Amino acid sequence: MNLEFEFAYTALLKPGVNVGPGPRGVRSFHEIISGVVEGKRLNGQVLTGGGDWLLMGQDGWGQVDVRAQFLTDDGVAIYSHYTGLLEFTQKMAEALGRGEGTDFADQYFRTTPRFEAGDPRYAWLNQSLFVSQGRIIPGGVAYRVYRVT
Repeated sequence: MNLEFEFAYTALLKPGVNVGPGPRGVRSFHEIISGVVEGKRLNGQVLTGGGDWLLMGQDGWGQVDVRAQFLTDDGVAIYSHYTGLLEFTQKMAEALGRGEGTDFADQYFRTTPRFEAGDPRYAWLNQSLFVSQGRIIPGGVAYRVYRVT
């Protein structure tokens, strides 16, 4: 089994809306404003209307739960849903406090995206498994997405 880099994307987010603390941690919603997708076979925009329903536990680990839509440069809409884990590290806290980004190695931030595309040119998205590595950027997040081969 190998990982093949497919694309990178960034998403800018509105400030989070905190829902709690609740019985499983602090839930917050971070709405997607915009973004860009860039890769060998997939290029386009990240659309509004999606977001992350993040659950931060008392142990410093967050459960990522994201739904997003992409619009490719050739006009195809693609749906994405992914879950994952985010480690809230000291480097991440400092970067957020300064309004700066982190490097990919500054925190454990991994997701397992799934995609849905109706256009046959993008059927490979429906028929593959993916993993991604994330990081914080000013005002949002950035991901590198790999296809499991």
